[in-house]
Amino acid sequence: MTLTQEPRASRDDAGGEGASVEYRLLRNAIVRDVQRGRVGRQDVCDAHPELLRAARNVGKPRGERCPICQLCDTVEVTYVFGSRLPPGGRCPGTAAELERLRRRREPVLCYDVEVCPDCAWHHLTRRYPAGGRRADRVR
Repeated sequence: MTLTQEPRASRDDAGGEGASVEYRLLRNAIVRDVQRGRVGRQDVCDAHPELLRAARNVGKPRGERCPICQLCDTVEVTYVFGSRLPPGGRCPGTAAELERLRRRREPVLCYDVEVCPDCAWHHLTRRYPAGGRRADRVR
């Protein structure tokens, strides 16, 4: 599968340190390829069991139907990586825990993933830095 779209990077509004990267164009291209039969559903509906568990238990509803199965609404799962966190990152279970991780003194990298708990579709939607000196500027 060859995709020509690149992720879109944008500077945050509060000063330009770090960049948020949006993957919407890439997501849309993959969905189109599945709809046109260029990519099989089994190739994109292969979420790891831990990601599905997180989606079912702590995922935030996105208010959008799954673009692949159209049966279930997708949820957003956030993973946070940084020093003194587990090697596989941390998936905060509450909004308060996520906010604490984003406000750490040490910098962290956050990944938002769109997941369909029903068909196992998943796609990285956004990557952004937080913590460190940026702690007072988290969205």
